[in-house]
Amino acid sequence: MRKLAIGAALSGALALSALAVPAAQAATPDLVFADVTVNKGKAITVGTTKEVVVPVSYTLTRPSGLEIDYKTSAAGVMLYRGSLATPANEIADDASPSCTTTATTDTTVTQACTDTLTLDPSWSLYEAADATTWKVGGYYGSITADLDDSDDHVSLEYGAAAWGKLGTAQIRRAAKVTVNASPEPVKKGKTITVSGKLSRADWEAGKYSGYVSQKVTLQFRAKGTSAYSNVKGVTSSAGGALKTTVKATKDGYYRYVFAGTSTTGAATAAGDFIDVK
Repeated sequence: MRKLAIGAALSGALALSALAVPAAQAATPDLVFADVTVNKGKAITVGTTKEVVVPVSYTLTRPSGLEIDYKTSAAGVMLYRGSLATPANEIADDASPSCTTTATTDTTVTQACTDTLTLDPSWSLYEAADATTWKVGGYYGSITADLDDSDDHVSLEYGAAAWGKLGTAQIRRAAKVTVNASPEPVKKGKTITVSGKLSRADWEAGKYSGYVSQKVTLQFRAKGTSAYSNVKGVTSSAGGALKTTVKATKDGYYRYVFAGTSTTGAATAAGDFIDVK
C-alpha cells in the first residue's frame, strides 16, 4: 500500500508539508521565537551548483507540556519571500536543531537552539526574484498517522503554525570575474589591453550569465610587492565583457574587482601577470 508520503512528512520536510495544510486544520501551540540570527547576520551568496549550509541560532520558548520530538512534530526557523500565508518561496531549516534548556517555569521551557539552513540552487532558488531580502519566520508542524489498514481505514492529520517577521536575511547571486592582460611580453611604454568578463549565477538556467552595465575596478600589483592599487574603473558591456587599455610600466599583476550589489555578491579575479621588457 502507498504510504501517503508520510515518510517525507516525518523527515525534514515535515514542517513544509504541514504549512501547506489549510488554516482550518492548523493547530497553534503557544511558541515564542526570539533572538533569531541567520548566517551570523551576513548576506548569503549562492552559486549554481554547490549547496550552501547556513548557520542559524534562536531562542524557543514552548509550553512545558508540549513535546517536540522531530519525528511526529517539529519546530524551527524558515526563510520566506512574500506573505506568511502565501509565500512566493520558502526555505526551512534541517529540522534537527541542537537545543539547550536555559530556563524553566511552571508552564514554560526556554531553549537556546542552533541549526542549519541548506540552500540548494537547483531546488531552493529558481528565479531572479529570489535574490532579495527574505523574511525570517518560525514554524511548528505535527502529524498524526494511522497507517494500519487491517480495518480498511487509514488516516493522516496535520497541524501547523507559523510566526513571521522575526528578522531578515539577504540572499545574493554569486558572481565571477576573469582577467587577461596582453600582449605578453610587452615593451615598456607600449599599450596593454586588459580584458575579462563579469558574470553571475542564473538560477533559472543553472549557469553563470554575463552581468552588464556594472562598475568594476581594474587594479595593479607590481612584482615583488603585496598590495594592489586601483588603476581605473571599467563598466561591463554586452555579455558582461570587460575591456580597457593601460600603458606598460613594470612587471606585475592586473586584476578586476567587483564590489557586488544588493542582489549579487562580490568577486575578485586572480591576478594575471604581465612581463614588461
